[in-house]
Amino acid sequence: MSRRYDSRTTIFSPEGRLYQVEYAMEAIGNAGSAIGILSKDGVVLVGEKKVTSKLLQTSTSTEKMYKIDDHIACAVAGIMSDANILINTARVQAQRYTFSYQEPMPVEQLVQSLCDTKQGYTQFGGLRPFGVSFLFAGWDKNYGFQLYMSDPSGNYGGWKAAAIGANNQAAQSMLKQDYKDNISREEAVQLALKVLSKTMDSTSLTCDKLELAEVFLSSSGKVKYEVCTPDALSKLLVKYGVTQPPAEA
Repeated sequence: MSRRYDSRTTIFSPEGRLYQVEYAMEAIGNAGSAIGILSKDGVVLVGEKKVTSKLLQTSTSTEKMYKIDDHIACAVAGIMSDANILINTARVQAQRYTFSYQEPMPVEQLVQSLCDTKQGYTQFGGLRPFGVSFLFAGWDKNYGFQLYMSDPSGNYGGWKAAAIGANNQAAQSMLKQDYKDNISREEAVQLALKVLSKTMDSTSLTCDKLELAEVFLSSSGKVKYEVCTPDALSKLLVKYGVTQPPAEA
């Protein structure tokens, strides 16, 4: 039945479904997973890097985490070329707001404007939806630390803990069990690594398969976005018992 209705994004099926949008979400299910956790003193983002070949030169920059503005960052799951377009759009919107109003753009306002762009690609003929989901982490003076998740349909929502990408259902149910209100940033990192270690397809976690980033307030009260270095990440993995320490030569 779906075959008659899945050729265009603009046609509803008799059951009221948009198949192309659902297929876009399916594509994200095959991408490397990402987890975001909101804590009382920051937001933690952890992403799985898919290493497709040993011959591939590992990227020196991050490939799952992106800084949008000084107070907002995001984790990505899906088609990276699509994500780059949206991230650039978000960066321009954030800078325009700062230029116009001389203050940082509220987190939800930025997420909503980006989701409006995504929604447009599900309603007009000749376009395909962006095959990418985002986890947005940020801080603003109105609502403090916030975590949002958005998908190709243009829907978004605020979450305390969320997972996107491969095995996101299993990760989401584990987060539902183990997440506690007023969790500290350190506990959030531990929980995110634990959940990722149990839901990732690969047998062992190593620093070259993972990326970890945090948004928090520095001692001076400024919002800080920090990506964990591979060395520090290796120590964290050993500390929380998620991986075995390397054997001494």
